[in-house]
Amino acid sequence: MRKHGKRVLRIAVLGLLVTAILPTLSRAETGTVRVEFTKGGFIIGVGGGRGVLTFRGRNYPFRVSGMSFGATIGGSTNQFVGKAFNLRKATDLAGNYAAMGAGGALAGGAGGVQLQNSANGVVLQLSGIKMGVELSAAMSGVQIAME
Repeated sequence: MRKHGKRVLRIAVLGLLVTAILPTLSRAETGTVRVEFTKGGFIIGVGGGRGVLTFRGRNYPFRVSGMSFGATIGGSTNQFVGKAFNLRKATDLAGNYAAMGAGGALAGGAGGVQLQNSANGVVLQLSGIKMGVELSAAMSGVQIAME
């Protein structure tokens, strides 16, 4: 009888945990992001731009600003597209992101970056084209503000 009681208790606790966790996981959704970002610099790069988050069938414009430190030289305009993961609402996109990425451009090139907002849990995975003259392999901080 004792073993049976412990087993029932374990199953009940497991059921409560699954019930508590699954709704939280299922509420997180994915959006599509388009960003145009212009930057320039030597060692330290600065830049800014605009983008649009498409989430639940609606478009949400936002502004991007940032700074990078590392091997950065030149200037470029980047046109990125990708996904925003772990969104519960569109405003979750706003905040400060840490990024690591690399890319190069001599008139045209390719690049990619993954950014993470630890406060909201949002992850951006972006890739796209660069136009200009730039070489970079830098750590970056990016701030996104909804318009």
